[in-house]
Amino acid sequence: MPDMSAHLALTQLVPFAAEELDKNKVTPGVLGFVVFAALALAVWFLMKSMNRHMGKVSFEEAPDPTATPDTPSPTPSPK
Repeated sequence: MPDMSAHLALTQLVPFAAEELDKNKVTPGVLGFVVFAALALAVWFLMKSMNRHMGKVSFEEAPDPTATPDTPSPTPSPK
């Protein structure tokens, strides 16, 4: 029987809520702007920090310390 009450609520009560809602008066307001601005600043600071950290990364591969200088590195055999 709970299925019937949910169906009743969807068919009877939802249209009443839709009639009271005026789409021309609903805006995000000042709080929406403040939240959006805070998120934008947070993303900007995170990107700036990431850029700084990526600048410190060295992409050069270090030589193998176990290899001796007179041993040539293995080369792949041609197929």
